[in-house]
Amino acid sequence: MKLYHSPTSPYVRKVRVVAIEKGLADRIELVDAVPWPDPAAVAAVNPLGKVPALLTDDGVALYDSPVICEYLDVLVPAAPLIPRSGAGRWQVLRCQALCDGILDAAVGIVLERRRPPAERSQASLDRAAEAIRRSVGALGPELRPAGTAFDLGQISIAVALGYLEFRLADLELGVTRPVIRDWWAATRERPSLVATRPP
Repeated sequence: MKLYHSPTSPYVRKVRVVAIEKGLADRIELVDAVPWPDPAAVAAVNPLGKVPALLTDDGVALYDSPVICEYLDVLVPAAPLIPRSGAGRWQVLRCQALCDGILDAAVGIVLERRRPPAERSQASLDRAAEAIRRSVGALGPELRPAGTAFDLGQISIAVALGYLEFRLADLELGVTRPVIRDWWAATRERPSLVATRPP
């Protein structure tokens, strides 16, 4: 399998964490494909010009991170990261969606900050930051104690918090609340997270 990736993409990091947790990392070749500013780097496997994109051993291109994560989870059926049915499945998928939304808003802030100051939209920055604060505030009930099952919901939370720390540490986004801070401190040294930290 080939994973088209950028080392700083949080969506790629989520896929890589899943691959490690499922024991698949050694079966995946990492292909550098930084789509910003040139989407042609990945357009052959993802017409959206975004990473991650996975080319399976059968030559099928999959994108983006939720689909790839589910594919890898099903590829190794033991110890599923996404429950196959029932309320637990929807809880995990909801948590992933919430965290992907946090990432979408965070990436939006990062990209907006790259614009020349005179072209930036403060209203867009404020709206995205507030969405992140609300969403981080909703994470408390989703957190599972460190050392318990590390499902895709928990992976998604870890990747979102890691990205906020990496790119937006200067903003007050709610990550210093004790329940969030303590969970992150207990989780951040998990081997799959250490191995995928952005450079």
